[in-house]
Parts: sequence; C-alpha cells; structure tokens
Amino acid sequence: MTIVDELKQKNLPANILNIYNKKLTSADEAVRRIKSGDNVVVHPGCAVPQELVAAMVRRKNELENVTLYHILIVGELPYVESGMEDHFKHKAFFIGANTRKAVHEGRAEFIPIFLSELPLLFKRDIIPVDIALLNLSPPDEHGFCSYGVDVGTIKSAAERAKIIIAQINSEMPRCLGDSFIHINKIDYLFEHTEPIQELPQIDPNASEELLRVYDTIGRRVADLIEDGSTLQMGIGAIPDCVMKYLRDKKDLGIHTEMFSDGIIPLVQEGIINGEQKSLHPGKIIVGFVLGTRKVFDFVDNNPVIEFHPQEYVNDPFIIAKNKKMVALNSAIEIDLSGQVCADSIGSKIFSGIGGQVDFIRGAAHSEGGKPIIALPSTTKDGKVSRIVPQLRQGAGVVTSRGDVHYIVTEHGVAHLFGKSLKERARELIKIAHPNFRDDLTKFAKETRHI
Repeated sequence: MTIVDELKQKNLPANILNIYNKKLTSADEAVRRIKSGDNVVVHPGCAVPQELVAAMVRRKNELENVTLYHILIVGELPYVESGMEDHFKHKAFFIGANTRKAVHEGRAEFIPIFLSELPLLFKRDIIPVDIALLNLSPPDEHGFCSYGVDVGTIKSAAERAKIIIAQINSEMPRCLGDSFIHINKIDYLFEHTEPIQELPQIDPNASEELLRVYDTIGRRVADLIEDGSTLQMGIGAIPDCVMKYLRDKKDLGIHTEMFSDGIIPLVQEGIINGEQKSLHPGKIIVGFVLGTRKVFDFVDNNPVIEFHPQEYVNDPFIIAKNKKMVALNSAIEIDLSGQVCADSIGSKIFSGIGGQVDFIRGAAHSEGGKPIIALPSTTKDGKVSRIVPQLRQGAGVVTSRGDVHYIVTEHGVAHLFGKSLKERARELIKIAHPNFRDDLTKFAKETRHI
C-alpha cells in the first residue's frame, strides 16, 4: 500500500489529497531542479533523506559546484567521497566521523558558528538557500507534515528556500511543537519509506577502565544536580552515566538542544516530569534527537515533548529563563586558565562549536543555574593529560575562561567562577590525573601561575 492509499484510508479531505497528488513525483525527477552552483541544505542528524541524497548524487556528472550545507548527519554521505569535489562541496557547521576526513583533506569546509545563530545565516540570506531536501512524516488531516526527529536548523532553512523537495516517509515520527510544514509550501514530494538513521550510544571500543572513569564522572555531575533542576545533556557515555545517578532526584525538567535514549527511563519513572520548570512547565523542550528506534518511538506523537527550532531552544536568554538550569558539556582539553577547547585537536577540526556556549551562558544567567564542563582527565590510552598547561598550537577556544564555572573529571570538581588565574591553576591541578600533576605544577610555578 502506498502512502497516498494510507492517506485515503484516513479520510484526508479531498482538497488536501489533490494538493498532495499534484506535487507527487519521483526522487530522480525532483532532484532535476538542482542546478550547478546551487546552495542545497540537507535535513541533518538522523533525519537525512537518504533516497533524495542518492538521487542527487546519481546526477553528479550533470552538476558542478553544488554546495551542501548541514550540521552533523548520521550515515553514509556519498557527496563527500574523494572524486566528488568538482561536483559537490560540503560546508559543515558541525562535523562528524563521516565528514572529518573530507574537511582535513580540503575537500570540505568547516564554518564555526554558535548553534543559536546558525539559522540567522539563512534568515539574513548570508547563505541563500536554493534547495531544501527534507525527510518528513506523512501529512495529517490538516495537510501538515512533521519535520520529525530533527527540527533544529532545517525549519529555518526550509522557510527561506526557493525550492523545497520532500521525501514523505511513513517511518518518520510525527513530532509535536513548532515542527510542521504544510504541503502547500512543498514544491515537489515523493513517497519513499525507509528506516530513520540510528546512532547507538554504546562505544564498543571502550575499555573497562574508561567505563569506570565515565561512571565516576557521571556520579560527580549528578551530585551537583538539585531537585527541580532543568537539564541540558547531550549524547554520549558521560550524559548516560549521569542519568544513571539521577534515580533519587525529584521533579527534573529538560530544555536541551538534543537528547537520546538515556532520558526515557527517567521520564517513564516520573523523575523527569517538568513540574517545577519555570519555562514550559511539564514539557520537554528539544531541537532534535539522536539515537535508536527506541527514542524515535518515544517522541512519536508524544504530547510531553515539544520540538522547536534551534534559534529558540539555544537562545541563551531563553535558556536563562529556566530556574536551576544545568548545562552539561564536554571538552577535548582545558588549559590551566580555564580555556576550553571542544572543537579541534590542535589545528585539526574534530567537531564544532555546536550549542556549548549557548547553554553555558544560559545556565550561568539562570537563577540557581550550573554550567558544567565534564571530561576524563586523560585521553583513552591514559598517555596524554586533558588538563594542559597551554592549549595545543592552533586549538580553538570554544568556551572562554570568562564563561567557565564547573569543571568535572573523575578526580573531582573544580569551581572556577570568580577565581584568579593562580586559584584556577591550583583547582585544575587537583582534578588532573595524578601522573601529570607534577608537570602541571612545574609549569604553573615557572609561569608564576602559582
């Protein structure tokens, strides 16, 4: 049964069905609207429209200098492969494992930007949007399709696009909030049902020792979280470990750029209920989700969860309206003055700025808020300290030393807000790995930090 047959069974009004049928085409026909030199924005995260991307790439020999914009996307990206650079150029707002090599080799580019400000690039036509490629849920009885598991930055891009091409996908959850587009806004649509891309949380290569480190950090962070707090937590081992230690907390809320599978048990057990939230009480506010089918099913038609564009979710002034706002983010390395590098290893870009600064500043201005940076004290092999005398040459400062409040490692908690450089150095050396404390102390004394 086709999607349109399913819509007929749901007794969609005749005028909605007529609009739908008039715009219906194939993927290969739809992407013929992409021209050489166009700017194309792709639905990111787990919501990538795989069939649309594949159809576009099949046209590669007809296209030159098509620029593709998006934040992190899950899955294979054929347009960043070697040999594609004359046809497609990717400009990344946040890079993942599938684009990192292309960026390092110069076949793709990185645009550093706060996630809250990214939509301004589209709204102000700093990046004009010629084509938006979307992956949407089927329309409801009013003709509205949901952006599904990723509203984040794509809604603003689609609203400025000259042409919208949508993949209508029965597997895409119908997510609520400011997360809909009417089919009369779509220029071309085609039906293609495919699984939503998944991003499992478990690192299969993590050693037992590293898992213990994550667990200890999770417990230390959880100790900082009070009853009635509103949380921003991202993806990965540390946030998942924090969740494990929140079972004795009460009346927690969520206002976060994204979440994953880890929050589901806490919602089901009533620990996360949003009852004490000062903004959107009772609601979980989010821009996108990354995870497995479990979280996709959880957000589907869930009235507790509201998806909103990132310019709202990540606005520091909006974030600060949440009392007891706790922002949890990570880092690659931190120097003894408190400067946080979170997007690069030396001069090599590893990820992006994302929403770290948005939430650190929002939590800092929240009544009772706590901005937290949490990281293991060393690299996975234990050979390199992540608390360092100075950031590596070329490393980017994502969160400035003026923004830093709490730093957490498996060895303790350093509270840097209001501390002098000498006091900061002492605090950070205490939570560094014992193997590196002597070298850090020696540097601090030589440079008169202590």
